[in-house]
Amino acid sequence: MPLLELLVDRFYQRMDTLPEAKIIRAMHADDLGLIRDMLKRYLTEWTGGPRLYSVEKGHPRLRQRHIGFSIGDAERDAWMACMRGALEETVTDRAARQDLDKALSGLADWMRNRN
Repeated sequence: MPLLELLVDRFYQRMDTLPEAKIIRAMHADDLGLIRDMLKRYLTEWTGGPRLYSVEKGHPRLRQRHIGFSIGDAERDAWMACMRGALEETVTDRAARQDLDKALSGLADWMRNRN
């Protein structure tokens, strides 16, 4: 399984199982198939790969796409708990994992739309 596919799989596995992730899991449909595919496409492009996301969806406009969801510190932290666990499990290069964590933390922080 390619790395980003595995990362996304582990991310949503955590979202389904971590008690602290319930607040963000509730924002998603029961079937995570479509959103898994979208996150994989987005991360592929975001990490410098082919334009798999924007060709289909246009500019990501992440904050605009998520504006209907109340995202504060707790939601950001829950999202990052899922992502950090997935990164730990899938990205073996420590420096690469730290770089991804830093970049994704900034992205998650920017997505907040309430105090």
